[in-house]
Amino acid sequence: MERRLDGLRPGDSAVVKAVNTNAHLRRRLQDFGFVPGTLVSCRYLGPGRKVAALEFRDTVVAMRTEDLRDIRVVC
Repeated sequence: MERRLDGLRPGDSAVVKAVNTNAHLRRRLQDFGFVPGTLVSCRYLGPGRKVAALEFRDTVVAMRTEDLRDIRVVC
């Protein structure tokens, strides 16, 4: 089932299908290895769901959930 990355809850995992963010953020994510086909897990959601901690490729990054809306994943 395809959905937006901001829809994951802590403990959920999915595979990245498309990264349709602005070019600067897309490039930064690619530098981390966050590309289509990558397994990503939600580890934490901050108060008000404004920030999320995501784990992929043995790396944990914090991102604003507003930036996650443009990333499509498959569960």
